[in-house]
Amino acid sequence: MSRSTIPAFSEAAVAPSETQVTASWLHRLTRGQEDEVLQFLARRPLHTVIMSGLIRDNGLESPLNRGSFYGWRNLKGDLLGVALIGHLTLVETRSDVALAAFARLAHAEPLTHTIIGEQRRVERFRAHYFSRKSVPHLLCRELLFEQRYPVEIRESVSGLRLATPEDLRVVAEAHARVAEQESGVNPMKADPRGYLQRCARRSALGRVWVLRNDARLIFKADVVADTPEAVYLEGVYVHQEERGRGYGLRCLAQMNRHLLQRTNSVCLLVNERNQAAQSLYRRAGFRLRGSWETVFLKH
Repeated sequence: MSRSTIPAFSEAAVAPSETQVTASWLHRLTRGQEDEVLQFLARRPLHTVIMSGLIRDNGLESPLNRGSFYGWRNLKGDLLGVALIGHLTLVETRSDVALAAFARLAHAEPLTHTIIGEQRRVERFRAHYFSRKSVPHLLCRELLFEQRYPVEIRESVSGLRLATPEDLRVVAEAHARVAEQESGVNPMKADPRGYLQRCARRSALGRVWVLRNDARLIFKADVVADTPEAVYLEGVYVHQEERGRGYGLRCLAQMNRHLLQRTNSVCLLVNERNQAAQSLYRRAGFRLRGSWETVFLKH
């Protein structure tokens, strides 16, 4: 177990009192600690599925995570908090001291772009993060929905399948449109090479589901994180001219029946203002599990 503290963030710099300083420390998580970290995250699998999925896919140390994992421990060595700090910043801890430490660490990371988590925790995180920084570029309130077995809708969709390399361009363009609607940033324009590489890798892993009619992409959905406890979906898309015809409902149900053969639940986030999407997920059998918040940063 590594006990090296981060040089730029001594315990005195991140903890608000002497008692708390002597009780815990912040350090980078490294290769070989994956099992311990996954066990910690598995205590709340629905809320930590993205971090768990990245670790299962890439390990704790990989450029594919687009950030670094950090831990917060007490003097016994017990892990009390885990955070991914980078392009996507995620935190799992019940310690306000750890939350403040992670926020200050994220504040110093120039690549921090998106902070996501449960609403109350992100609000506390923002209080520390923005103490020395400008206001967010965009703040979105979202709802966490979950579906478990059984899936009531049984009607199948002929042609729903996993994406192939031939689908890459149309899938990437659709996903970029969804991302731009949420964040105001089109990843196809901001980082075309890296974005296409990430889309291609996800497809190669068998994580992208599509329904096409010749050149038209009717439906798509991405499995961003895949763990035995939960699967996290993102980028659910139905072509504008095909909406209202039941494709989204039937494709989601058919896809989730398959996914729930190997996991306990399927979850996703939806903007609280998107009533149409919320209605779709409820009709598909999803249940509301909590309020989340996503913060998009602009440096």
